[in-house]
Amino acid sequence: MKSTLSLMGAAIALTAGTAMAQTQGVSKNEIVLGSIQDLSGPIAGFGKQVRLGMMLRVDEVNEQGGINGRKIRLLVEDSKYDPRNAVLAAQKLVNQDKIFMMVGHIGTAQNMAAMPVQFQKNVINFFPVTAAREMYDPFHKLKYSFAATYYDQMKIMVPKLAKEKNARKVCAMYQDDEFGLEVKRGAEDGLKAAGMSLAVETTYKRGATDFASQMQKLASEQCDMVVLGTIIRETIGGIATAKRLGFNPTFIGSSAAYTDLIHKLGGPAMNGLYAAMSVQNPYTDEASQPIRFWANKYKTKFNEDPTVFSVYGYSAVDAFLRAASKAGNNLTTESFIKAMDTMTIPPDIFGSAEMTFSPTKRLGSNASRMSQIVDGRWKVISEYTKIETASK
Repeated sequence: MKSTLSLMGAAIALTAGTAMAQTQGVSKNEIVLGSIQDLSGPIAGFGKQVRLGMMLRVDEVNEQGGINGRKIRLLVEDSKYDPRNAVLAAQKLVNQDKIFMMVGHIGTAQNMAAMPVQFQKNVINFFPVTAAREMYDPFHKLKYSFAATYYDQMKIMVPKLAKEKNARKVCAMYQDDEFGLEVKRGAEDGLKAAGMSLAVETTYKRGATDFASQMQKLASEQCDMVVLGTIIRETIGGIATAKRLGFNPTFIGSSAAYTDLIHKLGGPAMNGLYAAMSVQNPYTDEASQPIRFWANKYKTKFNEDPTVFSVYGYSAVDAFLRAASKAGNNLTTESFIKAMDTMTIPPDIFGSAEMTFSPTKRLGSNASRMSQIVDGRWKVISEYTKIETASK
C-alpha cells in the first residue's frame, strides 16, 4: 500500500512539474511579467516613461487584490536601446527569472533580437512599444501588437491632409534606414492610391544634426507639403531650419514624432506640425476630466508629468490584465491565447481605437487619427480612419 502511495505521489509530482513547465511565471499567488526598456541609452526618457506607466497599472491591480487572486510582479531590464543587450535581457528574464510574458518591450530592432529567445520558451511578446509591421507580421501565435504601423499611419493620413490643404507638390525628408523607408513607403502608396505622387525626396543619416542641404533642396523644388520620416531631434532640427530659410510648407510626421518633447524643446517654431497618432498625450490640465485625473495621479506618484509613452505602458498592462482575467484561474500560455483570440478591447479614456483580435489577426487596430501642435501643445484634430485590411 505504501509503495502504491509513493508511486501515486511521484506521478502527482511529475504532473505538477509538467504543469509548472507549461505555466512558467504563474504560481498560486503570483504572475511574473517581464519588460525590456531603454533606461540608460538614447531613448531612456521614453523607456522610463513606459516603465512608470506599467508600474502604475500593476500597483493599481495589486491594491485591488490582483487577477483571480494572483498579484502581478513586474521585472524590467535595461537594453540601453542595443539589440545585443536586448538578447541578454531576454535570456535573463525568460531563463533565469522565468517570466510568464514579455510586455511593452520598446524598440523595433530590440524586439526582433529578443523574440527568438522568448519563442523558444513559449513566452508571448505582448504589445511591444514599436509601430513596426514585424510585431505581428509574419504571423506567429506568440505575437500580439497594438500599434498602427508607421506605414499604415502615413498611407492613411498623408493623402487625407494633402487633399485638405490642396497640396500641389508633396515631398519627403526621411531617415535613411528601415524606419524612414516605412514612413516614405506609406506616404508614397497612399498618395498613389489617391491619384497623386511623392514629387521629391531627400534623406539624412541617423544621428545627423544639420538639415540645411535637405531643406534647401525641398525649398528650391517649391514643395508645399513635406512628409517627415523623423523622430525627435530631426523633426525639430528640420522644421527649425526650414523656418530660418523662410520655407513654410505643411509638415506631417508619424507617431514617432508625436511626443511632448517636440514642442517643449522646439518652441514656437513647431506650431503647425501635424502627426499621425492614436492615444493622446495626457496633459495634467487636459479638458477631459478622466485624463486629467489620471495624469495628476501619475504625477503625484512619480513626481513628473506623464507622456504618451506612459500611456503606452499603462495600456499594455491593462490589456494583459483583461485577457488574463478572461483566461480564468487556469492561466497558461494556451489559455491566454484562447482568451486573446476572442478579445475586443473597447476605447479607453485616452481615446484609443477599439481593438479586436482573432486566431489570424494579431494587430489590434490599424486605425490612426491626427494631431497638430497649436499654441505649444498637441491638439487632436481628426477622427480615426483605418485601412480595412492591415497592410502586409
